[in-house]
Amino acid sequence: MGKKIFYRYNETTELYERVYPTAKERAMVVLRHFAVGIAIGIFIFIVVYYWIDFPREKELKLENKELLTRYKLLSDRLDRSIAVMEDLSRRDDNFYRVMMQAEPIGTAARYAGLENEARYNELRSLTDADLIIFLTKKMDLLEKQIYVQSMSFNELVTLARSQDEKILHIPAIRPIPEKAMKQMASGYGYRRDPVYGISKFHEGLDFACDIGTPVYATGNGTVIEAGWNSGYGNMVVISHGYNYTTRYAHLSKMLVTKGATVKRGDKIAETGNTGKSTGAHLHYEVRFKGAPQNPINYYYLDITPDEYDALVREADNAGHVMD
Repeated sequence: MGKKIFYRYNETTELYERVYPTAKERAMVVLRHFAVGIAIGIFIFIVVYYWIDFPREKELKLENKELLTRYKLLSDRLDRSIAVMEDLSRRDDNFYRVMMQAEPIGTAARYAGLENEARYNELRSLTDADLIIFLTKKMDLLEKQIYVQSMSFNELVTLARSQDEKILHIPAIRPIPEKAMKQMASGYGYRRDPVYGISKFHEGLDFACDIGTPVYATGNGTVIEAGWNSGYGNMVVISHGYNYTTRYAHLSKMLVTKGATVKRGDKIAETGNTGKSTGAHLHYEVRFKGAPQNPINYYYLDITPDEYDALVREADNAGHVMD
């Protein structure tokens, strides 16, 4: 292809005269063509990159999609496992260690070493590093919980073997039959008083049931009170030793007298509606060194883990105090 030649019409001479462009003009033409070429190239690249999938690219996209799916499934499984371990930890603190009067394992001991970010830095150079780090942290958490919990249970077994007599005396069952309980009328903690209408700390659990429902001693002990006690109505109080006492209030009938020795599961009274009460129910308290405890923490002999979880949720949601 020959070199392009340009002409320009001269009105004076009425002739076409050859034009010789300057070097600057020639450079501008070259730059203009170069810029147009680059723009066209970028456009073609964008079209190919975003709208045309090559076989290898399709394969990578499918692999990434499968990887994300597997990651989500694994993450969900880990979340459920960690939740189970946290529930075991709560049960460990709430009643096993309460029964043994041993200090629960603290949060610092359960999660020691997991706050060290430096141990995860080497994973950042791997493919999909963030996902791997996240899952690794979860696995570390789960493994740490399992280890600490297994050590805790080993210690509890040792404590239990040396305290058989004590275990018989600690309150450890529900005070009325499960089939007789209509509902958990009120849980432990601050509730609105049904008579005075003010917020008041409720020191036990209220079990709504029919009048005459059997009431059982929740641990071995000695009756230290059986009679009328102001707002409690007819009430039985049992001393279990080891600094534990239990109270059973608003009774219609008392079947024991002061000084009587009882064993766990003995029928000691029948429920009623005496004293400051707005309906038939049993008010039940557990006290340690005179201080009220949450009775929910003391059910471990006649209840399964699922039943325990259901009872905890019911007690947390029960807000209607009956005394």
